[in-house]
Amino acid sequence: MIIIVGAILGATIGAMIAKRRKGKLADILQYAFVYALVFTLAGLFLTLIIHRASI
Repeated sequence: MIIIVGAILGATIGAMIAKRRKGKLADILQYAFVYALVFTLAGLFLTLIIHRASI
């Protein structure tokens, strides 16, 4: 669940940053993808840490 939320949040933040910098559609999509990827990985590691700590 944390991973999905991270991906959505990352894509939203990335798209907003690209729009604020007056980027074209390709720029917006690229920023959204990269931020979604980074936030997804962060969510994955957070999930693993929470899972390991609960044992």
